Amino acid sequence: MDVENLWETAISKMCSVLEDHFSRMQTANHLLLIKDYVSLLGVTLRRYGYPVDALLDVLSKHRDKYHELLLSDCRKQIAEALHADKFEQMLMKKEYEYSMNVLSFQIQTSDIVPAFPYVAPFSSSIPDCCRIVRSFIEDSVSFMSYGGQLDFFDVVKKYLDRLLSEVLDEALLKLINRSVHGVSQAMQISANMAVMERACDFFVHHAAQLSGIRLRMTERGRRQFPLNRARDAAEEMLYGLLKQKVDGFTTLIENVNWMADEPGHSGNEYVNEVIIYLETLVSTAQQILPVHVLKRVLQEVLSHISETIVGALAGDSVKRFNVNAIMGIDVDIRLLESFVDNLASLFSEGDANQLKTALAEARQLINLLLSNNAENFLNAVIRERSYNMLDFRKVMTISEKLRDPSDRLFGTFGSRGARQNPKKKSLDAWIKRLKDVS
Repeated sequence: MDVENLWETAISKMCSVLEDHFSRMQTANHLLLIKDYVSLLGVTLRRYGYPVDALLDVLSKHRDKYHELLLSDCRKQIAEALHADKFEQMLMKKEYEYSMNVLSFQIQTSDIVPAFPYVAPFSSSIPDCCRIVRSFIEDSVSFMSYGGQLDFFDVVKKYLDRLLSEVLDEALLKLINRSVHGVSQAMQISANMAVMERACDFFVHHAAQLSGIRLRMTERGRRQFPLNRARDAAEEMLYGLLKQKVDGFTTLIENVNWMADEPGHSGNEYVNEVIIYLETLVSTAQQILPVHVLKRVLQEVLSHISETIVGALAGDSVKRFNVNAIMGIDVDIRLLESFVDNLASLFSEGDANQLKTALAEARQLINLLLSNNAENFLNAVIRERSYNMLDFRKVMTISEKLRDPSDRLFGTFGSRGARQNPKKKSLDAWIKRLKDVS
């Protein structure tokens, strides 16, 4: 009985000393070091039949503090890694560099080892951040594996999620919002985010493996990509910068002769400049962006071009236009559609068709203006099938600028001299009906 009382006094004193020291420690490594000593002491004492649960409870009580300090350390390390990155593709001259920076984190896109020197699609901060996260996982597992504990994967995963979604995601967001100023930087960060999606799978698997959990068990609780805010921000930044670039060329739409004597056959100046830029963009982007990201980028840019064309026709700068000018715009859109067709080696047929839908508003408007049956636009079924991207008010505004209602253009509404059909309505009647419906 005296021995038991003595042990209770001793364990109480040890717990008190531990509590005091843990409360004053501000370095994660120090807590981990003390934890190792306490864990070893506990295992030894337990072998001799001494109860040590109270001692291990102290470790559990300071689990959150340890991880908060660890997160703080990682926050500084990640900030330094991002600050040092020039956001240029990483060059690896030797196979060991490839193994250390790519294979170690399972971020390769092929099992075939590339020829060297190898230019990676990501920049230097990717392997740097991966090393920081991997070290965090290993330190977390090390702290949690005391007293014979086995079921701690959920705890490690919880803190891993915090590291990714709070620390890394926040650091990337700050970088994107404050430090990205050019297309090349924005494109590189978007490429980096695609690589991090693969890296995040590795992180979860690595944590599971160290925690003694079967990999298939990790699939059940799989959540969305933890860096989705940074990924979306990077792509939005890239979209915005590319649209600014394209706007520099589409301003040439002001040079279009809106009352042309003949329709153009080779495309207006603005569209030829835009296509040259898009071809250069694709040539560069396909080297680092995954196909699905490149598709999203092109969809945004093509949709912006389509909106610009429609906006020009509806805007104040274009006072009037004739059918020859519209036929010229039709050629412009065909050239853009041909540009998409020429990407067949990059995209599937379905993806290429989706890219063409980005031009749908401009295509549908031109189809309507060149239609012999423009009244079909007022038919709800046909409008949903063929003109579902068009806005009534825009169509009305643009139609009011038309100056030569020929037999082809709005043929069923137009009339011309002796060929006049009393059943045909005038363009004014068409516009009036549009106003009534809108």
